[in-house]
Amino acid sequence: MGETIPFKNLHSREYTGHKKKVHSVAWNCSGTKLASGSVDQTARVWLIEPHGHGKVKDIELKGHADSVDQLCWDPKHADLIATASGDKTVRLWDVRSGKCSQQAELSGENINITYKPDGTHIAVGNRDDELTILDVRKFKPIHKRKFGYEVNEIAWNMTGEMFFLTTGNGTVEVLSYPSLRPLDTVMAHTAGCYCIAIDPMGRYFAVGSADSLVSLWDISEMLCVRTFMRLEWPVRTISFNYSGTYIASASEDLFIDISNVQTGRMVHQIPCRAAMNSVEWNPKYNLLAYAGDDKNKYQADEGVFRIFGFENA
Repeated sequence: MGETIPFKNLHSREYTGHKKKVHSVAWNCSGTKLASGSVDQTARVWLIEPHGHGKVKDIELKGHADSVDQLCWDPKHADLIATASGDKTVRLWDVRSGKCSQQAELSGENINITYKPDGTHIAVGNRDDELTILDVRKFKPIHKRKFGYEVNEIAWNMTGEMFFLTTGNGTVEVLSYPSLRPLDTVMAHTAGCYCIAIDPMGRYFAVGSADSLVSLWDISEMLCVRTFMRLEWPVRTISFNYSGTYIASASEDLFIDISNVQTGRMVHQIPCRAAMNSVEWNPKYNLLAYAGDDKNKYQADEGVFRIFGFENA
C-alpha cells in the first residue's frame, strides 16, 4: 500500500491529433498504449513509453459515422479495443492493423462501454437507459435490458460476478452476473451518480456524483468508508491508480484532484484549462491520462489530451 509518488516533480505532456474534443481516454492492459475517442468520429491509439521522450507514433481508427464517446481495451489482449459511438454501432479493432474486425449494430446511441475482466463479454449502455451484453467471440447480443431509471455508468467487479450501474436517482444498483438479478441498491448520494471506478485490488468501489462528492465503498460490506469533498462541480470522471493507493477525480473545476485512498488526504492537484471528460490511470505505471473540453484562443475545440506523471516535460 505504501508507495509515495514525488508528485511535485512530475510533469504533463500534451498529445495533439484529433480535430475535435476528446471524450474518452483508456490504457491497454500492458500500459503501453493509450486510446483516445473523439467527437471527430475517430479513435486514435498512441504508443506511450513510460520513461520515453520525443515523438509519439499514433494510428487512427476510422469507420464510425458519429462521435466516439467511449472506448475500452480487451483486459486480456493488449492490441484489441472496442469503441462505442453515437452512430449506434460498437466496433472491435485490432490496433496492429488499424482495421475494424467486428461490428454490432445496436438500437440506440451508445454512451458507455466496459469489458468483463475476463475479456469474454462487453456491456454497452445507450442514451435510452438500455443495457446490451455482447458475447465478444460472436460479437452478438446475449442479454438486453431496459431500465426505468437513468443509467449513467456501468462496471463489473474484479471477479465478474457483480455488475454495477450508477443512476440518476443517486443510487448504485448492484446486480448479480450473469443473471442480472438485483442484489442490492446502494443509496450513495443525494443527487445523481455519474461515474464509478473499481479499485484494482478488489476492496472498494468509488462513485462520483452530481453533488460534487466522491464516495468510497467497501465492496464486501457495501458500506461507505469515506467521502472526498475536494471538487465543487458535478464529478464527471474518477479513476484509481494501479496499486489502489490514489484516486483521481475531475469535473468542471479547473483542476484534477488526486487523493490518498486510505487517509482521504489530497496529495496533488493537476491544473487544467477546461472541464474534464475522462481521467484514467495507467494499469502499470503512475501515469494519468486526462481529456476535456479544451478550446483554443478562437474558442474552437482543441483535440488534445494530456498525460501527467513524466519526470520531464
